[in-house]
Amino acid sequence: MVEATLEPAGLYSLKLTAGAAWKGRMPDGRWASAVQLQDGRILVRASCERAIEEARFMLALDDDTSEFHRRFSRDPLLGPATRVLRGLRPRRKATVAHAALRAICGQLIQAGRALEIERAVIRSSGEDPPTREVLARLSPAALAKCGLAGSRASTLTRLVRTLDLEGLKQSSNTALARLGRERGVGPWTVGVISLQGLGRYDAGLVADLGLVKLLASLRGRWPEPEETADLLEPYGEWQGLASMFLLQGFKQGLIPGASADRAHLVRTRATHAA
Repeated sequence: MVEATLEPAGLYSLKLTAGAAWKGRMPDGRWASAVQLQDGRILVRASCERAIEEARFMLALDDDTSEFHRRFSRDPLLGPATRVLRGLRPRRKATVAHAALRAICGQLIQAGRALEIERAVIRSSGEDPPTREVLARLSPAALAKCGLAGSRASTLTRLVRTLDLEGLKQSSNTALARLGRERGVGPWTVGVISLQGLGRYDAGLVADLGLVKLLASLRGRWPEPEETADLLEPYGEWQGLASMFLLQGFKQGLIPGASADRAHLVRTRATHAA
């Protein structure tokens, strides 16, 4: 076992990001755990030096998001959340393939069911976290047995068999466009892979159900999922991180003029009107 005390770039909260104590699995049996010390540094214990570096990425320790907070601290929607949740960063997957699995499983279904399917696929693959190679061995039929709809199973199989997913981390100028050209991969899927797999903040979670509910609460009508792009557009290259803060802020009642109760009322009215 090895350990390292790491200095996060900018203000960082492990509790907000991953809980008071974090444990993560990496490929080939590597592992790491982390706690935040009173001075703000992160104590990481790991199976090897490589796992420490992987933990840095998974916990987004090297990403200074101070500019995001500076630019949007007075934003009429995002401002309160950026102030209350200061130090929150995305918790990433150890492999881009795992992020792709999470994204495909989460398309247009409830989060709980999506997680059940994801876990079933991981069990079937035999590796946690799954790599591109192990997922590529699973046929669409095998994925369907895990609960994944046929079209999504085909999409996942095609992604892991034809794309160098890990290599997309180095293709900063073309990665998102390349993903978006794939059949069955829409803006939300690109956003999830970007945030949780590639470590990018510029792809928003367009059409996320939570953002649909937020927009419904704000506008008083049930919107089309793609209308959430208008909600995220003002945040430019920070749309991915803004998505995360909007979703978490909505859950905690930090978005001015929005509430889960109002969203539920709007949805009920829309259902009855139909």
